[in-house]
Amino acid sequence: MGETLVGDPVAGRFLSHGPAANGKLLVDGDRVAAWYLPLAEIGPADWLLLESLLIPAERARAARFHFERDRLVYIAAHALVRGLLSFCTGHPARDWRFAVEAHGKPELSVPAGAPRLRVNLSHTRGLAAAALTIDHDIGVDVEWLARTVETATLAMRVLSEAERRVLAAAPPAERVETFLTFWTLKEAYVKAIGKGLSQPLEAFSFDLDRLTIRFDDEAGDDAAHWRFDARRPSADHRMALAVRHPDPSRLDVDVGPAPLAYLRGLAV
Repeated sequence: MGETLVGDPVAGRFLSHGPAANGKLLVDGDRVAAWYLPLAEIGPADWLLLESLLIPAERARAARFHFERDRLVYIAAHALVRGLLSFCTGHPARDWRFAVEAHGKPELSVPAGAPRLRVNLSHTRGLAAAALTIDHDIGVDVEWLARTVETATLAMRVLSEAERRVLAAAPPAERVETFLTFWTLKEAYVKAIGKGLSQPLEAFSFDLDRLTIRFDDEAGDDAAHWRFDARRPSADHRMALAVRHPDPSRLDVDVGPAPLAYLRGLAV
């Protein structure tokens, strides 16, 4: 599958000009920023720096993980989302506070009258990702391609009939990645709407060529209000982004690797 399945792969790259300065936000209602961070790029000396960006409650939760790999990817994801927020707003990484909604979706606690920053984060073995915009629903999901997936069994539970046909037609060597491309898109969508897996996954379908969504019940949502991005951020991972917007053609979506040097600098 291609490196990027986004309709316009040349993003504005508004993040490439450096972090926010002079109180000016880098995101707005028409701008979406997303970072991904492969854990293989994080050196041994970096972990204490990244962990220092977390608040005490997050560090305590990280310490309770039984497996080291789970502890590290949790630290990476939460340092990443705090770093992305700081890069785009200029505010210190440790100042952000989150509330968790009913289905586990994180929402930022912001003062009354301040811009409504919307975030989402995801992590899997070896990769963390975070996404940010203002006002609009947003979701991000990442998956490890080397995981064991019984595609035929799972497809009957989570894919629509049209998606199952696409999966069945894929070459055997590409079926896991094809399945996980569908899966990450579906997960990004349900995370964006804040319903988690209470939303039936087989009730909507994705067209991987056009990166569009179709709903069985068109009264339930409007496909024209969604923008999706799907890509392979590393050789071992799939990533998907979902954003609800009244006119998705106006969206400027900047997706790229997190600047690890910047994250290190926040810890100083």
